[in-house]
Amino acid sequence: MAGILHTTLGLRTALRYLSPHCTLSSPARRLPLDFPRQFLSPSSGRCGVCSRKLHAGADGPKPSPAAAPERLPFSRVTQEDLAFFRKTLPGRAITDPDLLEANNVDWLKSVRGFSELLLRPQTTEEVSQILSYCNSRNLAVNPQGGNTGLVGGSVPVYDEIILSTALMNNILTFDGVSGILTCQAGCVLENLSLYLEERDYIMPLDLGAKGSCHIGGNVATNAGGLRLLRYGSLRGTVLGLEVVLADGRVLDCLATLRKDNTGYDLKQLFIGSEGTLGVITAVSILCPRKPKAVNVVFLGCETFEQLLQTFQLCRGMLGEILSAFEFLDRGCMSLLNTHLKLPNPITDCPFYIVIETAGSNPTHDEEKLHNFLEEAMTSSMVTDGTVATEDTKIKALWSMRERVTEALTHDGFTYKYDISLPVERIYQLVTDMKEHLGDRAKNVVGYGHVGDGNLHLNITSTAKDPALLAAIEPFVYEWTAGCQGSISAEHGLGLKKRNYIYYSKPSQAVALMGNIKAMLDPKGILNPYKTLPDNLK
Repeated sequence: MAGILHTTLGLRTALRYLSPHCTLSSPARRLPLDFPRQFLSPSSGRCGVCSRKLHAGADGPKPSPAAAPERLPFSRVTQEDLAFFRKTLPGRAITDPDLLEANNVDWLKSVRGFSELLLRPQTTEEVSQILSYCNSRNLAVNPQGGNTGLVGGSVPVYDEIILSTALMNNILTFDGVSGILTCQAGCVLENLSLYLEERDYIMPLDLGAKGSCHIGGNVATNAGGLRLLRYGSLRGTVLGLEVVLADGRVLDCLATLRKDNTGYDLKQLFIGSEGTLGVITAVSILCPRKPKAVNVVFLGCETFEQLLQTFQLCRGMLGEILSAFEFLDRGCMSLLNTHLKLPNPITDCPFYIVIETAGSNPTHDEEKLHNFLEEAMTSSMVTDGTVATEDTKIKALWSMRERVTEALTHDGFTYKYDISLPVERIYQLVTDMKEHLGDRAKNVVGYGHVGDGNLHLNITSTAKDPALLAAIEPFVYEWTAGCQGSISAEHGLGLKKRNYIYYSKPSQAVALMGNIKAMLDPKGILNPYKTLPDNLK
């Protein structure tokens, strides 16, 4: 395959070895609360005040719609409550502030809660006991998986009890004939992928956060990822769910059938509900066979119009073997070079494409890829590129796309937007945002899933800047609504975007969502302050 680009297209095929994946780490910081006193003083409101100020971002008479609302009148954890949880979960009811630190802060370190209790159940029955008790006591609960969310949906807003699925990490069954996997919600996506690859299968989704995210959290947020173009969304690949409702009842819809047309498809209520309707405890999912031949191509384009032409050509010529078509702009490449020291594997270009093919016949796939690349170069759609067929080089090329989020964390405070748009309009938002903000932002960059019409717009500043945020929002949402797009393609609404839901959904639909929430969780204890707007119309 390397010879294709070298002899026929004149592209460089010698891929530089990129630096290995690095991890982010920071010393744990003790929560600014006198923890034992909080338990003994149920009337204390200190954590609520601190949280609201932090979530609001800046002092001012008019907080952002993304700011936390006032704390709702939930009960506070008492010593009697703590005794119950310690009896129910011996050694797994955590109150040490240092151990709670990581669970109280989101991955971006942009949202911080002040929970004083972390519960780590291992079974569905334990989750049922926890929720039944919390519902009777009116104690708010924050379900949490791998805590890799980007909209503040996975961490407490105030002092909600954190219910972590981290210890619910068992694979229950796998059918090697049908490819149906059943597992607990706390299984890490990468671990599931490794398990399946040993059995000649793969997971239907792949994310940059696969080393930390949980399958239950993926389902609860309806995560998209890098393989959606090929295998579709979780709404199609998830066959069944086991969910514990707010009052502790267990809803067993853990089907392993591809076709079941008996009544309403209740599992769809919980896919993408962000833990507001129930706690997912187990998942059954349809997994595709592991491809025998995988190729990754990294290409450069001079214009976004050429990038779209390449996408159209790619879909027509690669057809059934096309697995992913991703893009990033020059700004993203600069961040990768500067902050992560990842060298550009090709010459400098305004736009870059990552294409993955996956099939069952290496010779057949190589021929199709050869013909596509020859046509793309002959038509001057792409200006440079490189191909990888070996695992090490494939991972290196994919890191140029997967690690953009990591690079952004080193560039200052990041305002992140996960937008769904008509494919031909994807990058226009980045261009218009740059013009709109001028020199008020440090960087405005775009990357994402071209095949899904999903743009990840990221804007950085040296520090959190309320004036900059006011310039971005609601401009970004109004622009998106004007194109009939969605303000959240795959990240969900969480805390940060809940009050912007009307830009993408009519008031009647949002009101119906509120009715469903009231029916399944009448006391509102599950992940409060998230997903639905503060004032339903």
